[in-house]
Amino acid sequence: MDESTPPKPVRVIALMNQKGGVGKTTTTVNLAAAIAQQGRKVLIIDLDPQAHATLHVGVEDNESPDSAPTVYDLLLDEDIDITDCIRTVDDNLEIIPAETDLAAVETELSGQAGRNQRLANAIARSSSDHEFILLDCPPALGLLTLNALAASQEVIIPMQAHFLALQGVSKLLETVGIVREQINPTLRVAGIVLCMHDSQTSHSKEVVSDLEQFFESQRDNGTAWASARVYRPPIRRNIKLAECPSFGQTIFQYAMWAPGALDYKKLGETITAEWDRALAVARSSELSDAEIRILKGAKESIEHRHPDEQHKEVQP
Repeated sequence: MDESTPPKPVRVIALMNQKGGVGKTTTTVNLAAAIAQQGRKVLIIDLDPQAHATLHVGVEDNESPDSAPTVYDLLLDEDIDITDCIRTVDDNLEIIPAETDLAAVETELSGQAGRNQRLANAIARSSSDHEFILLDCPPALGLLTLNALAASQEVIIPMQAHFLALQGVSKLLETVGIVREQINPTLRVAGIVLCMHDSQTSHSKEVVSDLEQFFESQRDNGTAWASARVYRPPIRRNIKLAECPSFGQTIFQYAMWAPGALDYKKLGETITAEWDRALAVARSSELSDAEIRILKGAKESIEHRHPDEQHKEVQP
């Protein structure tokens, strides 16, 4: 890249939920695929030692000495560039795969300075040209999740509209708040994606209503979730979404007209529209608070920032 050319802003999103089986990996993969379908270049980074995102897109867990580096190698060896680890999934869609050895990375990095910033540093020094990076977090708060949150501007929480899942959201928000205070001051919660959703049950309607009322009550309170929302549409329960990982395909490769594909397509359009608006208003100095946080979190030089916000920036 020409050093005179400013780096292209990148939107880095961590998808996390400390409860397994809620549609986190399904959302990571198929949201990434939906964005890629729009001609935007997307990278998935699989940070889960179970490597479900890797398996979902048909990349083998190849542990031979001659295989290309994985996210495990990226975190351990600071001389490895992101581009060395990438496998192509489809047009505009790539992945850095996980492997089973990733479970040992916490032990191997223990005691090392900056261990929570390994992924953030790798993204910052990367020569890749992705516009969106989606991080599939493991269902636990450990070193891998902390690396994801340190590297991201935003968190999206996939969840089911159940009472117990609603209780878990408060813990997730608390975790994000702590990371924002101690590691990544630009981190924010973008919102919640409802997965395996049945909009006809009264229980689901009550849970969604509670979520929306909660987020509305948090506006302008200075927390990491002050601008969060429940994304629409919800992702309907759909057998095709359960089937496509066994074929190593995204929902768009497997059944592009299935209800799940249509839902993820609309969600992807929402995510890209948010980003396009953030970039457009940055140039006209009409940034909202949420958009300022997104662009600041990208750690890029954005021209024509709102002059009133210049003094508020927190250096990473």
